[in-house]
Amino acid sequence: MILFALCTWQVAAHGPLRSLDERLGRALTAPSGPGATLLPSPAAEFFADLGNMTVALPVLAAVLGWVAWRERGAGAGAARRWLPPLAAALAMAAVPALVAPAKALTDRPGPPGPLADGSGFYPSGHAATAAVAYGAALLLLRPYPRRRALHRVLVAVAALLNLAVGAGLVRRGYHWPLDVVGSWCVSGCLLGALWLVLRRTRR
Repeated sequence: MILFALCTWQVAAHGPLRSLDERLGRALTAPSGPGATLLPSPAAEFFADLGNMTVALPVLAAVLGWVAWRERGAGAGAARRWLPPLAAALAMAAVPALVAPAKALTDRPGPPGPLADGSGFYPSGHAATAAVAYGAALLLLRPYPRRRALHRVLVAVAALLNLAVGAGLVRRGYHWPLDVVGSWCVSGCLLGALWLVLRRTRR
């Protein structure tokens, strides 16, 4: 939360970190800049779309349903069966509840790109949606892979998905880099709280 508070203060106060962020964002969205070489626009658009609710929420919903079904099949009690999916759903519901006020508070203009005329870009709702949806799915699935190697693969996939979403959002000009970082800070707090709930429940 300290990092989120710092980023929010810099964005709201037009601090030096915001100026640096906007220079970086313009460089990455430039058609002939380094961003175009590292991440072509079609790939960036695909990755940015992974943060859409229409993509991320069905993934989480499928994991919620599978976990509840599996625990029922294992004869688990009601708390063990329903509390983990409910806690993950509440973490997901908290995303707009936290992101929307921050957007209204900072009222940040958008970067050069298709949404440049809008405002309220900090923090990124798409980045937060992806981080919480894919992160919560990972936490729910954590106890089930019997092999540590498979668990490491799931962690790597979730991390890469979120990095790809953030990179796509910045490259396509949907968000400044700091918008994405701020969202990851909020998401980290939500996922940390979810991890604590799941840890207590599964004991």
